[in-house]
Amino acid sequence: MSKNKQHEKNQPLTGAPSPEEQEAAQAANELDALSAAQAEVAGLQAKNTELADSYLRAKAETENARRRADDEVAKARKFALESFAESLLPVVDSLETGLAIKDATPEQIREGADATLKQLKSALERNKVIEINPASGDRFDPHQHQAISVVAAEQEANTVVSVLQKGYLIAERVLRPALVTVAAPK
Repeated sequence: MSKNKQHEKNQPLTGAPSPEEQEAAQAANELDALSAAQAEVAGLQAKNTELADSYLRAKAETENARRRADDEVAKARKFALESFAESLLPVVDSLETGLAIKDATPEQIREGADATLKQLKSALERNKVIEINPASGDRFDPHQHQAISVVAAEQEANTVVSVLQKGYLIAERVLRPALVTVAAPK
């Protein structure tokens, strides 16, 4: 028998690939899978780099925003105090002018003091400093009033009888409570 005929006898008749062809096909499939995995890894690495860059940018933006906010708060405090001081300067001017008059009469001094007090109250109100001055008979409010004493009175218990010293609010927060006497229970 010739070699070709012998080789033909060893070949299966079904047309199935030879073991060499199967190995080659498997190697090609493995090579394709490896190429696909490498492409996927490269894509994931690029996405990772992009996300890391985005994270660093966002972190830097956050730190810059925090720094700007801190600067704004510091400026607001500085300029709020500046505005308050600026509103008090006319009061200082009035007091100095009044004291410069050597031979002022008591009536002139009183008139100047009244005008200066009005300027001062106006400056305080412009800066949200509000007077707490409860009227006699108003309900005692422990958040805004401080009871100095309890006295017998002909009015309802726990009401203000008299104000010993006015209190003040600044932006709705008690700066100093009003000192008051309170009616005792009957």
